[in-house]
Amino acid sequence: MSPRKVAVIGAGPAGYVCAIRLAQLGQGVTVIEKDALGGTCLNVGCIPSKAMIAAGSLLHKIGGASAMGITAENVSLDVNQLVEWKAGIVGKLTGGIGVLLKNHKVPVLYGVATIVDKNTVKVTGKDGAQTLKVDDIVIATGSIPIEIPGFDFDEDAVWSSTGALAPKEIPGHLVVIGGGYIGLELGIMYRKLGSKVTVLEATPGALPGQDRECVKVIERSLKKMKIKLMTETFAQGYERQGDGYAVRVKTKQGEEVVACDQILSTVGRRPFSAGLGLENAGLKADERGFLATDKQMRTAVPNIYAVGDIAGQPMLAHKGSKEGLVAAAVIAGQPEEYDVRCVPAVIFTAPEMASVGLTEEQCKAEGREYKTGSFPFAASGRAMSLMETEGFVKIIADAQTDELLGVHMVGPEVTELIAEAALAIEMGATAEDLSRTIHAHPTLPEAVMEAAESVHGMAIHIFQKPK
Repeated sequence: MSPRKVAVIGAGPAGYVCAIRLAQLGQGVTVIEKDALGGTCLNVGCIPSKAMIAAGSLLHKIGGASAMGITAENVSLDVNQLVEWKAGIVGKLTGGIGVLLKNHKVPVLYGVATIVDKNTVKVTGKDGAQTLKVDDIVIATGSIPIEIPGFDFDEDAVWSSTGALAPKEIPGHLVVIGGGYIGLELGIMYRKLGSKVTVLEATPGALPGQDRECVKVIERSLKKMKIKLMTETFAQGYERQGDGYAVRVKTKQGEEVVACDQILSTVGRRPFSAGLGLENAGLKADERGFLATDKQMRTAVPNIYAVGDIAGQPMLAHKGSKEGLVAAAVIAGQPEEYDVRCVPAVIFTAPEMASVGLTEEQCKAEGREYKTGSFPFAASGRAMSLMETEGFVKIIADAQTDELLGVHMVGPEVTELIAEAALAIEMGATAEDLSRTIHAHPTLPEAVMEAAESVHGMAIHIFQKPK
């Protein structure tokens, strides 16, 4: 099979991963990027947010270090230095992607891509326009923040997540619209950096769609940190009030005003599909902006593929990367398809939260018989030594076969621990398989082993009444 010419539109975690794999498989590939290599995730999303969250957590830990006998005086925050440090991390990573693409001999064209037809892409950049004739097109254009009426992003009064990651100063009082994972991650970060924080959430609780037992731990933590969570609350608009803003909200009790210094709107993201020229190739996005694909990431037009956020939920970088690898293999003629049992989700709140597989609510909805086991970090020696004992690991297993159905965690470093659970579910492991695996001591992953033992009422370091 002779090499195929491929245009990859978008250089985020789905696009650049797809392009590198295509090059590794001997295909001719060109990447088109309208902004910066790495996309939203590396430039204004996953990476910079986690860098600043780490800074907030460190500042918070220093404040509580006296319990260990460590006293730190005159601790201060230089916001400009923090933003510069964060930018340095982003620069290293995006620069690294550029080097990888160059080493794989993948050209990058900077400009706006327009699909002319199923085999033609026009790229309009600073130096004019050029046309690419290709065999295949991979659409990896990612997503953008959703605006709500009355709260257009100006990155001054109203921040998007992008604006929130480049502050000129730490606001005295931050109002966060949206209690999903982005809103809570950034809200908690700003609380740890010194802001008063109020979160407005339209649903009855924080983190809708997540395991409710885990969410309760997060909600208790918000209360402990003095973050005000207003549920079943809708932001109506805002006006300038002195040096700050007055946010009008509608609650079950009626309308009220919340005064603040800064507004952050994080109500979700939508795929970037407008203006791509999809109709020129016979494609049409659905009402939410997504493109339907088959298991080989093909759209309705067989030589056009969609990967990442535009290909549907969950809109997660690692899911997009996997789809990019699948599309590359299919284009290269390999018998590949997107066939995964689970996609892990990680939330960098305080404490952290992570999950993979089915929740109890989903098991009930599907009519599946299941059993659960859990183990608290309060009984973990390693968690105690870290002074982070909030939370637990919960395992859901099939009542008949013992096969793992879901694993949900809230607590210290669970965003790292979830990888073991994802591997176990992907391999069809049982709770007994996890419990029989020797885990190093003293470590946090022991909580996973003990939770698996707990499914059968056999955990060692907690008492379980005989069934």
